[in-house]
Amino acid sequence: MHDVLDPDSDRGRVYRSLVGHPRAQIGALAVRVGLTEAVTTAVLEELAAEDIVVTTDPGGRAWEALPPAQVVEAMLQREAARRAALRQAGAELERLYRFARKDAGHYGALEVVEDIARVLAVSRQLQQSARHQVRVIDVPPYSGTSDHYLDQETLQRERMASGVVYRTIYHGSVCEDPIAGPNMARMVEAGEQARTLDDPPLKLAISDDELAVVTLAADDHSGVVSLLIRPSGLFLALSNVFESLWRLAVPLSVAGNDAQIDARDRQILTMMAGGATDDAIARRLGLGRRTVVRRVSTLLARLGATTRFQAGVQAARRGWL
Repeated sequence: MHDVLDPDSDRGRVYRSLVGHPRAQIGALAVRVGLTEAVTTAVLEELAAEDIVVTTDPGGRAWEALPPAQVVEAMLQREAARRAALRQAGAELERLYRFARKDAGHYGALEVVEDIARVLAVSRQLQQSARHQVRVIDVPPYSGTSDHYLDQETLQRERMASGVVYRTIYHGSVCEDPIAGPNMARMVEAGEQARTLDDPPLKLAISDDELAVVTLAADDHSGVVSLLIRPSGLFLALSNVFESLWRLAVPLSVAGNDAQIDARDRQILTMMAGGATDDAIARRLGLGRRTVVRRVSTLLARLGATTRFQAGVQAARRGWL
């Protein structure tokens, strides 16, 4: 994100040009920055997803830069949140690192499983025993076969049908995988709550408050090792790591659920993305404050977002801005 301040990067040139030329048309902007219209449009969409620029017309042909002070402050806030979450995750993973290198008998809450058949069996057991929710952090390498993913889909659909909530944080590259990507899309469409994060630090699954499984690459041979962690201080730490990363991650859209919004809601979303308060939106659009609050709440729910920043990112991805 910081490259938007670099005058030598494509993103930096586009943003700086918009700062000096309000409400620029894409064609004129492309000429000024020396890029094709297609590349300029792609850069603008990236910047919009990061809450740096907004489109000023429904067709997305004219664009405006958000104030640099606001953009820099948002960068600093996100960086502070990212550092805090990484620091917490790192501290807890350091504890896990130390526990994993001790004899499991010295820490009763930890069990090491190295046999691949047992690793897969533990994954099924974790899901089958869940009564309320399963939380997952899914990271590469995606080594499962098509049959493995189909079996997992069947199990997950059965568990969700019985009322178990699945919340999954996917690595940002999941869409590029020919097997894991389509699996993710189908599960989201089936009701899984899913978010993405550029680079989650570990592969993790948690069943209720009963069992956590961390899967790591084996140190001394090919394959993986699973660490089973039962209720303990370490279990609580891993649960907290998941929740910290969940708050940082961006909600995924449900395929086929991208119905367009009306012009008024698009105006509200654009102003939200620009940092406007409910009162400011109401004054600008001549609406009652209660109306704005109600429509903002509805938009957040439709976008699966918990913050205005997440709503802006998700709306840009859906082409609403």
